[in-house]
Amino acid sequence: MNVRPSAIILDNDKILTLRYQYGEREVFALPGGNPDAGESLTDALARELMEELGVEVEIGKMVSCGEVIWQEVQKETLHMVFNAKITKGSPALDPAHTTALDIVWLPVASLASRHLYPNVGAQITAFCDEALHSGHIGVIDQPYVRS
Repeated sequence: MNVRPSAIILDNDKILTLRYQYGEREVFALPGGNPDAGESLTDALARELMEELGVEVEIGKMVSCGEVIWQEVQKETLHMVFNAKITKGSPALDPAHTTALDIVWLPVASLASRHLYPNVGAQITAFCDEALHSGHIGVIDQPYVRS
């Protein structure tokens, strides 16, 4: 099983995502990546955000946790989504560290109509609306997209 920490980085009512194209499907991913051996989730997330986007971040609390199970390829990934805040730098893609096509600040209100990875748009919307805030622990319903 893969373990992937990722970040919710907000700017007003928009969330930072990385845009990928898989065949005919446009996918918007939360920035993050896989920990190296012996690396904590938060350290891995901070490192990945520095490598891929050139930003330093302050990592907050875990907002969502769930697993994606792709029966099609016998693959599972445990996603842990953290709230994060940029403390230094402006996000810019580093092609040496990511295959993302570009950075897209998606309006939180549009998440339900986008293919998000991990598919936690409802949890992000709930997180952004303190009155409805609740964490997520369980299976993430993630459609499989061939690359």
